[in-house]
Amino acid sequence: MKKEPFKVIKSSGEKVDFSIDKLRTSLYRSGADELTVDNIINVVRDELYQGISTKEIYNRAFSLLKRRKSIYASKYKLKKAIYELGPTGFPFENFIGAVLKYAGYEVEVGKIMQGKCVSHEVDVIASKNGQHIVAECKFHSEKSTTCNVKVPLYIHSRYQDILAQYKDTPNCPNEGWVVTNTRFTKDALAYGKCAGLYLLSWDHPEDNGLKDRIDRLGLYPITVSTLLTNREKQFLLSRDIVLCRQLANDVFYLDHLGVSETRKAKILSEISMLCNSN
Repeated sequence: MKKEPFKVIKSSGEKVDFSIDKLRTSLYRSGADELTVDNIINVVRDELYQGISTKEIYNRAFSLLKRRKSIYASKYKLKKAIYELGPTGFPFENFIGAVLKYAGYEVEVGKIMQGKCVSHEVDVIASKNGQHIVAECKFHSEKSTTCNVKVPLYIHSRYQDILAQYKDTPNCPNEGWVVTNTRFTKDALAYGKCAGLYLLSWDHPEDNGLKDRIDRLGLYPITVSTLLTNREKQFLLSRDIVLCRQLANDVFYLDHLGVSETRKAKILSEISMLCNSN
């Protein structure tokens, strides 16, 4: 008799079939080797029960990865780490600005731009090789929250007002971006494409979403660290240190926090492995 698949409960409350393939893919993204991945899958599979939450599965896999190697756990918790940039949206704006900066753009965060009708506070402005980006960031602290069509509709109107003011000037924006840490609804994606906006989310565009850019460039947020405390992370975020790479270049912040030399060495080793893992 065929065994019924285990039903797991997502953060949205939706019940779906448990997928070993999805778990395996997420574990491989952490950089874990095949033997480690197989061992963790075997443990998690043995502990499954009907109605288990995806959060509980994640926590168990994370715990097992952390025991094996901290860098695996850090990379595995990337999505959760992005949510930890909250509760306000400002650290997320800084994070997007930093990702673009390390990709070679000249970046400004939180700048006022005059539109034809009114002025606008723009989250991120980025320029490189004739590309002039005006980006708005929508941070959500709840995983179940998506960016619906109202978001690109609103941002498109602001972008058009800025374009009308800067038309025929050397630095006239030529790309309007909408960036979110969650996902866009189908209507939001459809409107963005129709209106000529560039939409960037956790997994959109395919193979070039936030998760792909972070992994490819090694630009992990400071919140992925398994060795820093929440208090220490919040302190660093308040000083605009949003990337592990930034902390590696500004080690004196750890001295300011009173971190011991032994612990500092462990933290910097973890960060170094993350920054150079790709």
